[in-house]
Amino acid sequence: MTSSDHKISRFTPPTAIERVLNRLFGVLVGLGLGMKHNYLLQVRGRKSGKLYATPIDLLEVNGKRFLVAPRGRTQWVRNAEAAGAVTLKKGGFRQSYRLQVIPDAEKPALLKAYLDNFKTTVQRYFPLPAGSDVRAFTIIAADYPVFELVDR
Repeated sequence: MTSSDHKISRFTPPTAIERVLNRLFGVLVGLGLGMKHNYLLQVRGRKSGKLYATPIDLLEVNGKRFLVAPRGRTQWVRNAEAAGAVTLKKGGFRQSYRLQVIPDAEKPALLKAYLDNFKTTVQRYFPLPAGSDVRAFTIIAADYPVFELVDR
């Protein structure tokens, strides 16, 4: 990762209700419930070494898997950057991946696909409406961490 990858400072913290709902949804996804794109993202804490988990919407484009952080540079993003790897879990499925940081210039199409696919749950984190032209995402690309998941 280059120093420019760490320029993302935008972070939208979850409300108390969102924290509770995320926790409950995370339990359900961990048990194997949820849509096919829902997974529990597991990553080691960069300071504590503790295993943290958060539910995510996994974006698949052209056979590749991507993590998008709609809230910005969250704790899971910082932990994932430090670890360089994450695990996806859903029911009995568990797979670890290396992370490949996506440069800002390559993010617009991925951000558009993410917002268009998951608009009901993530629209509030984007200043652009779902369905916007891909060029509009160029302006906001630096505010959203995006990683490709690469088999280990």
